[in-house]
Amino acid sequence: MAEGEATFTVEEAVEKIGFGKFQYKLSLLTGCAWMADAMELMILSIISPQLRCEWQLYTWQEALITTFVFIGMMLSSSMWGNICDTYGRKTGLIMCVAWTFYMGFLSAFAPNLIWLLILRGLVGFGVGGVPQSVTLYAEFLPVKSRATCIMLIEIFWAFGSCFEVALALIVMPRLNWRWLLAFSSLPLLFFTLACRWTPESPRYNVLCGKPQEALETLQRIAKENGKEMPAGKLVCTRQKHRGRIQDLFATKELTKTTIFLWIIWFNCSFSYYGLVLLTTELFQQESVAGECFSAASNAVDCNMECHELTTKDYTDLMWTTLAEFPGCLITIAIIEILGRKWTMAIDFVGFVIFVFLMLLCVSRNVIVFFLFAARAFISGAFQAAYVYTPEVYPTNIRAIGLGSCSGMSRLGAIITPFVAQVLLNSSQTMAFTIYGVVSLLAAISCFFLPIETKGRTMQDSTSKIPTAGT
Repeated sequence: MAEGEATFTVEEAVEKIGFGKFQYKLSLLTGCAWMADAMELMILSIISPQLRCEWQLYTWQEALITTFVFIGMMLSSSMWGNICDTYGRKTGLIMCVAWTFYMGFLSAFAPNLIWLLILRGLVGFGVGGVPQSVTLYAEFLPVKSRATCIMLIEIFWAFGSCFEVALALIVMPRLNWRWLLAFSSLPLLFFTLACRWTPESPRYNVLCGKPQEALETLQRIAKENGKEMPAGKLVCTRQKHRGRIQDLFATKELTKTTIFLWIIWFNCSFSYYGLVLLTTELFQQESVAGECFSAASNAVDCNMECHELTTKDYTDLMWTTLAEFPGCLITIAIIEILGRKWTMAIDFVGFVIFVFLMLLCVSRNVIVFFLFAARAFISGAFQAAYVYTPEVYPTNIRAIGLGSCSGMSRLGAIITPFVAQVLLNSSQTMAFTIYGVVSLLAAISCFFLPIETKGRTMQDSTSKIPTAGT
């Protein structure tokens, strides 16, 4: 490079190009991935009661349907992160989504519980890589737009959850759960085909020593947005080691960040999916006028007793699912004011309050309201974690960092069915207390995170991680 020649980095180019037509299209595509992911996971709480009746399952067998999905997700999360850091975000994303569609469609033909567990576990193996769409998406966003855009993308998750409930309301009474599984896998096929349009992350290309490819991508974005590129030559700093799990502990700040994020992410899935599952468990209860609406009061000696979901159950499930919209919107409103750490902490505390309120002797309508409020808070916390995590990790370990956090969250999701579907029917007090205490620990962990990422540019290397307080 000639002395005095002007240069610019990918970060500077992304900031100058800003948010425009390209990001709008990428937002829609990334949102479709989240919508499809939400449908694949929301379906677990819908088909479980039906399968329990059709196949005469015990409660622990019903819980295994969800657990196997999250075992697959936990085993694959870090693997997909490593693939995305080593071979590219786009490559890893297409592979995991195509895999999820294929296994999701095949699971509609499962002849028995064993085959369903295997196939849904393989679905989970693919779904474990879908969060990497956030890594790809975030690397195309300017600082000012990043948090709001990622939060708005999460609204597609709420759309997917609500759409799954609406689809179940139409399909389940007329056809059966097999048709629901088949229909729910189709959005993943659309996303796989649409991914051909998506370019590779220029940040990733720069670290791989491919400046020309990064430059071409940036020029394409600038042209679509109608903006000018920065003057000068793109700076390319190749980094040989990418996607190594040990780099998550390369500095004191990264070590503390990783440990506390693992606690936060564990609770996000543990509490979020626990709430989704216990909602349908509560709705299967046959309440008596004048008595408390309590899952514990419905305990029976034979745990093979089943109650299929009714139209009213689906309606109430839709109401509680709609809570994700205000949860996301409130989080969007406060995340740039209070910062990422305070936002997550407030959402966790709000969830704890409404979880303990469910222990009161109240009517079904009041329980639905408590479920609505609790789901709004925990969904807001989950989405705030999705904003903070890709921001805090540098480019060379961003995907593996998000993947490891996603893996820890799946550990929480593996455990939660045995609390929400098994323990709940034995001791409602114990089940809700566990969710409350674990969420309180997550709220405390937020305050121990050493780095606040509000207004902070994305780092490219672990050597550039700022010290605590910066």
